[in-house]
Amino acid sequence: MTDIFEITLLSLQVSAIATLTSLLIGLPFGTWLALGNFRGRSIILSIINTGMALPPVVVGLVVAMILWRSGPLGDLHLIYTPWAIVIAQTVIAAPVVTGLTAAALASLDPRLGQQLLGLGASRTQLVWLLWREARLPLLAALMAGFGSVISEVGASMMVGGNIRGQTRVLTTAIVLETSKGEFERALALSALLLVITYLINLALTWVQQKGGKR
Repeated sequence: MTDIFEITLLSLQVSAIATLTSLLIGLPFGTWLALGNFRGRSIILSIINTGMALPPVVVGLVVAMILWRSGPLGDLHLIYTPWAIVIAQTVIAAPVVTGLTAAALASLDPRLGQQLLGLGASRTQLVWLLWREARLPLLAALMAGFGSVISEVGASMMVGGNIRGQTRVLTTAIVLETSKGEFERALALSALLLVITYLINLALTWVQQKGGKR
């Protein structure tokens, strides 16, 4: 029972940090892409859209190579730690949040920004008001980012090592129990993961719908 609590808590911690980090990266970057008009914008957007479909095992491989002892960041000793999982999950979620943020803001009426600027809004005020206007799809971007990391297994396994009491999360624990033939325990962990994911998305959906009524 203690193991399950520790695994669940670690899963929530790393996924929450990765989601928050991807939001801090993706929200301003996606806004810049949506509102900017510069050479190479289409190329960057296509790269972001490709990143939204990055295979987690590929992300895990690249991050592992970077964090490995002989890699560029090997001196930080992050491989096989929860922070390695956070980094890998952030790489997975950031393009999702960025791409959906850019799409959400690009779908707004372009005359809205012109009207706000005409009324004397500063650049910062303009961005804030556009975020408020697009708050429903932006919340959907947050949910998509969280969903992409809480259910991820390949990258977490590769960079975390699935070490008991240190880097084992729900998804990697499910894989381990399945490999041992402990299907009942694997199903129980799967059900727990689904319940947690549902409850968090339920809360975010409630916030989204409440915001839509304003």
